Amino acid sequence: MNAVLKLGKYIFAIPFAIFGIMHLMNAGTMAGMAPFGGAIMIYITGLALIAAAVSIIIGKMDKLATALLALMMILTALLVHAKGLSNAGGDEMAAAASMSGLLKDLALAGAAMLYASNAAKDNAVIG
Repeated sequence: MNAVLKLGKYIFAIPFAIFGIMHLMNAGTMAGMAPFGGAIMIYITGLALIAAAVSIIIGKMDKLATALLALMMILTALLVHAKGLSNAGGDEMAAAASMSGLLKDLALAGAAMLYASNAAKDNAVIG
């Protein structure tokens, strides 16, 4: 059973790598959602997502990476999805999509915090 549970690290990290790649491939489309800097912010967040995934998988600086990942997910929930809720303008589908994204990002932030506090191996930067 422990061998199966150890797969959780990869199941957690791989979607972040895919999200990062999607950011890099679709920066122009996603730029309208970025609160600061447009497409350049999409590229930065895409690279950050990929770096976090790599860090988690190889176990180097994973505590720092997951702490920063949690911060990024909280900021995304507040700056992108909460803004989408207020801009939905009565469009129930847009409001539902924003709420879904907000809750997903908060859940991922919580999971990243749990990883940082319980599963991370490298305490080099954050003790």
